[in-house]
Amino acid sequence: MASNTDIGKIRKENQDRVRVGMIGDNTALAVVCDGMGGALSGGVASEVAIASIYNRIAENYRPDAGANSIRNLMLTAVHGANTLVYEKSKEDIDKNGMGTTCVAALVAGRKCYIVSVGDSRAYLMTENKIEQITTDHTYVQMLYEQGMITKEEIKTHHMKNVITKAVGVEADVEVDYFELEPEGNFTILLCSDGMSNYCTDEIIYDFVFGKNLDNAVADLINYSNEKGGKDNITVALIAN
Repeated sequence: MASNTDIGKIRKENQDRVRVGMIGDNTALAVVCDGMGGALSGGVASEVAIASIYNRIAENYRPDAGANSIRNLMLTAVHGANTLVYEKSKEDIDKNGMGTTCVAALVAGRKCYIVSVGDSRAYLMTENKIEQITTDHTYVQMLYEQGMITKEEIKTHHMKNVITKAVGVEADVEVDYFELEPEGNFTILLCSDGMSNYCTDEIIYDFVFGKNLDNAVADLINYSNEKGGKDNITVALIAN
């Protein structure tokens, strides 16, 4: 496992958060949150959410849990964080409307369980292949799915940063869930959009698969900064 977060070249504050760790024998957990909101409130939202999500999963995970129990645990963790951030946003007018993206992956042996809200992403890399597991909850993704813009136009659209779903903005949130059991060696990558906006699938794969994880994280962050670094940059890796 490896992870890091970087402020980038433009932002005055890093509102991204990342946590990784082993929560059992051969069981790894990684969470990435990218805060949004005025002043410092985005950092508050991501800090509250990541602590709540990571701790709830880590404290309640059991090695003998079945897939359905793990699914319920991960979904409950995100919903619980949503409630905490939403209630905190109501305590202070300066924090009103704050929220955060979230992507989390629990890897137990060969089984991968992933939840996501927003546009932070999870990728799966296997021998000679990389695929984006999560779907961005953004306005441009919605336009693309409706056939109104092409995949290439997503990258340059003037509204590409508009998120349609985030943790803590509303009283409840719909969470995406994915379950995988890859064959052979595999690597799960979680990232904020500060990385995915600059790194193509090919770049990610070349930097990561089969490489030293700490070096891979550093390479992806450095590359994102070299290409502009207009946002906070966060990467987490779990390799099997």
